[in-house]
Amino acid sequence: MATKTIGLALSGGGARGIAHLGVLQFLNELNLKASVVSGTSAGSIVALLYAAGREPKDVLKFLIKTNYLTIFRLATDFKGVLNMKRTEKVFKKILQEIDSFESLKIPLYVAATCLESGTTTYFSDGELIRTVQASSCIPVVFAPIMIGGKHYVDGGILNNLPAEAIKDKCNYLIGVNINPHFEKQNIRNARDLVERTGYLAISPNVEVSKQLCDLCIEPPQLYRFSVFDIGEAEEMYQIGYAYAKELFRTKRLCLSDNFLLNENNVGL
Repeated sequence: MATKTIGLALSGGGARGIAHLGVLQFLNELNLKASVVSGTSAGSIVALLYAAGREPKDVLKFLIKTNYLTIFRLATDFKGVLNMKRTEKVFKKILQEIDSFESLKIPLYVAATCLESGTTTYFSDGELIRTVQASSCIPVVFAPIMIGGKHYVDGGILNNLPAEAIKDKCNYLIGVNINPHFEKQNIRNARDLVERTGYLAISPNVEVSKQLCDLCIEPPQLYRFSVFDIGEAEEMYQIGYAYAKELFRTKRLCLSDNFLLNENNVGL
């Protein structure tokens, strides 16, 4: 019997994107490899590195070593407080010779929001790094990215879990949402206000996308972290790993016609 193809859709969520790496590490240990992957914002960065064949553990070490969130420099115009220019050097260092979608090991779809059209664009060919920069370009915080004469910002604004981009390109779609629903009791400062309103704005589109997934991995403990908590990378990684492991231990998930995931063959 033919093995079913697996697709992975990774959500945005700032520094919480580190949890994606923990989930992917567990899937790798099960030898479950995606044949297509999509991502928005932080999810697009992790999806890119996954599609390039980078090991999740190695990516975690690299991100901690480079202290990724500190490499942005102040923008020189009114459109954003920061810009993404210096991220290019980091991407090139970890990607090495990979510089286009066509050079990736598996197909990648990156969601970004076009300011002119007010719609989501799914990029899957051409220039790679600039597209991922656009997908993770938080409005106001970062200056928009220009591609093809149009301005692009964070894909999560309209689609923070780009499942629809690859739904028809796989037999079994796994979504990983790193923005679990939670109640926030205290709004203490401007950053809390920005994060909370952003979360509330994207939640409806995530709920729609989750319905397209055959399985949605959504670690609830991530609610404790801010989108800027890069200093908690190791803990978020472990949360993603542990939650995926427990989910697969307690559920029976038939991902192929001849392979049943359960307590016996997951190795727990």
